[in-house]
Amino acid sequence: MPQPAPAILFLMGPSSPLWRELGYAFEAKGCRVVKVCFAMGDWLYWRRSAYHYRGRLSRWRAYLEKLIAREGITTILYYADRQPYHAVAAEVARACGVQAISLENGYLRPDWLTLERGGMGVHSHFPADAATIRRIASSVPEPDLDVRYAHGFWTEMIHEVTYHLFNYSWRVFYPFYCSGKYYDTLLEVLLGIRGLFGRSTSATAAQRLVAERLAGDAPFFVCVLQLQGDYQIRANSPYTHIRQMIDEVVASFARHAPQGARLVVKQHPHDNNRENWARQTREAATEAGIGPRVDFIDGGDLGALLDRAAGCVMINSTVGLFALRHTCPTKTLGIAIYDVPGLTHQGSLDSFWITPDPVDPALMQDFVRALAGTIQVKGSFYHPEGRRAAIDAIVERVHTGSVNAPDAFEAVPPRLEKAREMGIEA
Repeated sequence: MPQPAPAILFLMGPSSPLWRELGYAFEAKGCRVVKVCFAMGDWLYWRRSAYHYRGRLSRWRAYLEKLIAREGITTILYYADRQPYHAVAAEVARACGVQAISLENGYLRPDWLTLERGGMGVHSHFPADAATIRRIASSVPEPDLDVRYAHGFWTEMIHEVTYHLFNYSWRVFYPFYCSGKYYDTLLEVLLGIRGLFGRSTSATAAQRLVAERLAGDAPFFVCVLQLQGDYQIRANSPYTHIRQMIDEVVASFARHAPQGARLVVKQHPHDNNRENWARQTREAATEAGIGPRVDFIDGGDLGALLDRAAGCVMINSTVGLFALRHTCPTKTLGIAIYDVPGLTHQGSLDSFWITPDPVDPALMQDFVRALAGTIQVKGSFYHPEGRRAAIDAIVERVHTGSVNAPDAFEAVPPRLEKAREMGIEA
């Protein structure tokens, strides 16, 4: 008897035409496509036949189990693996023997997307040891790291704002929708728009301070902040609030960094300024008694800073890869895919200020090659040609069962034990 066509279940996707176009591409390969919409913005970027889930999050598991059985689902695709509905979907998929694949912005961005089976962060199966990384790198081709699918800031911003405002404005049709967002959607959008008006002033001040640090003789370290609402903080770090990280870093720096050293704290470029990290950083520095030695910037040339910095500290930002590619010693405080012996500092934060572990450039090159050859897809959410390239690669990998291939990955996510040691629930 002929085998039934693979059935792909699409859950929430990015604020981009990619999800709809990807659905058509799977159908062209002979797959059946099923979609569940959870909110109006979700439907806006799909605009095809779909199921509409309007129940409570607590009832989603039972609904999904029945849907998988009824539709004969073989693969579940979703964007952002720790979104509440998707976290449940990953558990259900494991229990039902269904393949769960998550899509996200690429680790090697711009121009790359992450496509990974089993999850990301704590749940990633990508190896965490140098020997396996080198072995994978030797079996995959050299990646194309040239930027080919650039898009403007406003392209992404318009799509993001449209998606979330549709969810907010039409929530009456999905009354129990759980966005999983840290901040109220409308508040975040309004704060983000307000923050755009002061960007030129803060950028000028940041450029001036960066020039001062580069011209001076004093050694300095860079501390990179992330977005408070990012699931990288909530699901892949021991912190519930970034202020905890700021306090820890500043206090450790005060106790152990060389007397003449300085600390430059850099805000995330997309921060909505709700938390006023500049004020919170000043407070932490004053409490630690090193106010004059701590700088705060919102903007500036990060690459130039990393070329001169004695080290870079972050929770688990993709900036860590950027720092490593600049051979800048790096310390992570959460779960990061690049936190590998030979790349990042493996000792304590206190020891990092004095004797940071150096970056092995050859291992870094192998890491990028292994990453690009397994869980990265060349392409873009927003650039038309980039979407076509990404769609071709995604369909090919899913259709041939080669997501994560060449599969030298461990059966158990290698970062789970470290996450438990940090007190991270996984």
